[in-house]
Amino acid sequence: MPPTPFSWDIYWGGVIVGPSGLGLIKEVIQVETLAQFGVAFLLFALGVEFSLSQLKKVQGISLGGGSLQIILTIAITALIATGLGWVTSTPQGIFLGAVLSLSSTAVVLKCLGEGNETETPHAQVMLGILVVQDLAVGLMLAILPTLDHAPNEIGVAVGWALLKIAVIAAGAIAGGLWVLPPLLRFLAWTESRELFLLGVVALCLGIALLTEQMGLSIEMGAFLAGLMIAEVEYADQTLAYVEPLRDIFATLFFASIGMLIDPMFLWDHWELILGLVALVILGKFAIITPIVRLFGYSWKTALIAGLGLAQIGEFSFVLVSEGQTLELISRQVYLLVLGTTAVTLVVTPFVLQALPQLFAWAEQYPKFQEWLSSKPTKSELSAEEISFQDHVIVCGYGQTGRSIVKVLQSYRYPVVVVDQSESAIQRLRDEKIPYVYGDAANSHVLEKAQVAQANGMAIALPNAMSTRLCIKRSLEFSPDLDIVARATQDKDLELLYQLGAKEVVQPEFEASLELSAHLLNRLGLAKSTIHTQLQEIRDGRYTDFRVERSSFALQRDVRLAAQELNNKWYNLPENSPLLGMSIAETDCRRLTGVSLMAIRRAEGEELDYPDQNTVLKIGDRLLLVGQPEEITAFKDLAGGDVAEPITDASCQWVRVQPLSPMKGKLLNTLNANQQYRVQIQALRHKGEFIRFPTGDTVLKEGDRLLLCGAASDMPAIADLIQGPLPNLEIPVLTESVEV
Repeated sequence: MPPTPFSWDIYWGGVIVGPSGLGLIKEVIQVETLAQFGVAFLLFALGVEFSLSQLKKVQGISLGGGSLQIILTIAITALIATGLGWVTSTPQGIFLGAVLSLSSTAVVLKCLGEGNETETPHAQVMLGILVVQDLAVGLMLAILPTLDHAPNEIGVAVGWALLKIAVIAAGAIAGGLWVLPPLLRFLAWTESRELFLLGVVALCLGIALLTEQMGLSIEMGAFLAGLMIAEVEYADQTLAYVEPLRDIFATLFFASIGMLIDPMFLWDHWELILGLVALVILGKFAIITPIVRLFGYSWKTALIAGLGLAQIGEFSFVLVSEGQTLELISRQVYLLVLGTTAVTLVVTPFVLQALPQLFAWAEQYPKFQEWLSSKPTKSELSAEEISFQDHVIVCGYGQTGRSIVKVLQSYRYPVVVVDQSESAIQRLRDEKIPYVYGDAANSHVLEKAQVAQANGMAIALPNAMSTRLCIKRSLEFSPDLDIVARATQDKDLELLYQLGAKEVVQPEFEASLELSAHLLNRLGLAKSTIHTQLQEIRDGRYTDFRVERSSFALQRDVRLAAQELNNKWYNLPENSPLLGMSIAETDCRRLTGVSLMAIRRAEGEELDYPDQNTVLKIGDRLLLVGQPEEITAFKDLAGGDVAEPITDASCQWVRVQPLSPMKGKLLNTLNANQQYRVQIQALRHKGEFIRFPTGDTVLKEGDRLLLCGAASDMPAIADLIQGPLPNLEIPVLTESVEV
């Protein structure tokens, strides 16, 4: 079950106890009121969490794109509905379009928050569009009673609604500046948690009821109250107090969706409802995706936003109820819209969870990767080519990333930051720190950051899958790259080590280590002893702190992780030269690029995340993760088609530098075997892996060659290939290198 703001048991629990189920709750009006208050508290908490300052980052797509999406959805829906006879009049078609134009702020933002994606470009785009949709509800409620009136009456209603919205906005700004701070300061001064909570709840309901009296929705008022509080210093404390209420009312809201559903009606009309669900998802996707693209975002951001907003929102319940009261729709249409809305809300979390895996699969192919990351106009990309050498790449400029950059800069190490959050990029511009704009898991972005020339990499990305892809794709460019990564969960530790990270840090374990060290020091234990003990725990990958997990859970994690990357099970041949060798001795990651995720023994035992000392045996079945050509290279190595380096040989990756005398020449001109007694086992060019390149291969700047031979024979050919090193200085970027 994916992480969702509600679950099937809550939803079906509402169906069972509702008026159409067992009838334990029979009053539909009370159920709708409960749902309304549930949405109000949910959006109040969301308003506190997402301040107005965040909305300014996407004001273009928010105001322009959000408004355009609503207008197009209403217009297209009205035309289709009236043309196909779904409704009997144009006002009914407009009303139906207004209902379908709204998406779910509560569901979408909750899912993004649980996936640590709130700072991503697609999350910011969706937030901007959702806020405009929520603001438009008040305008829609004001226009509904006049839909079947003369055009001049509709114009008056729109003008009056806009005036009320302007008055409320002005009041909110004034209240946020002069009323709320002293009020919240007084509540905090009492040092009473209960009084503070009651005051915040009263404030939320008071503003919500005030907006309702002015003709707008109670939900919109609650969201506005949250935005007002978000701008004052007590926002974090308010959110901490309100979160339990938010969770309770979120549960009540989604249960109330089930209470409003008539199961027999769904059963009798399931084909029609599924058709409407497909129509809503495809239709909104087809409208939103081009709009996001039109405003200058990449195809990946546009596609995620289009699919993420392809549902009917909670405010639609308010509109549908009002429409039924005004007799704009019949009871049957009301139930159809209700059922369609409920199904789209249930589907959305699954869609949002599946999208990262889908894009991870697509980005394995260079054409898809370039297409997904491309932007509409070349003018958005900096034409300036910056050269980096022996720099450290920091992926993610959140709190952890900023701390890493600060430490590195204090010792004058060259740093390049990779991030795709506009707020982070703006900080980097202001601080004049070199950066590359884009997704750190994207090969094109890593190439821009010149990962092949990097001295090290620190990964502090919030998303676990992005971290895995970043490690795998960085090592495709630079197999010897020193990578330290942050694990968001303890179950990711072994996986990240297996993918090639040299060091993996888990923040919660590190915090417990530091707390323990402080206590032990105060209790009189010597600092040297404490340091030794803590280092042993770190070297042991926090095994003393980690919860014992079942073999089934480990196997499940391995399967899920392998699904996100290209993987294949491979039967080790009975005559393989790798038999009897440890994983460390095979050096398979450096020689072929694959990661060995699991081993299934002939007797049925399965080793998940095998360590480097694990010996390969007859009958082993290996789970390999890597690009197709890397897996093919491993098969050649394991099948004996290519030679494993002799035991006393050393292997070294050497890069063709700009001043190399071999640049532009054929590989056979090196005469590596005869003249230097060195074998060229692999070549990497911009992430492309070539196993045992042929002699007619032309060497290019940036190519990396894997040389294997005696240690005494290596320096001469390495110096020839590498050539003299240029004296490069790391520039300070003042303009973006955007991807």
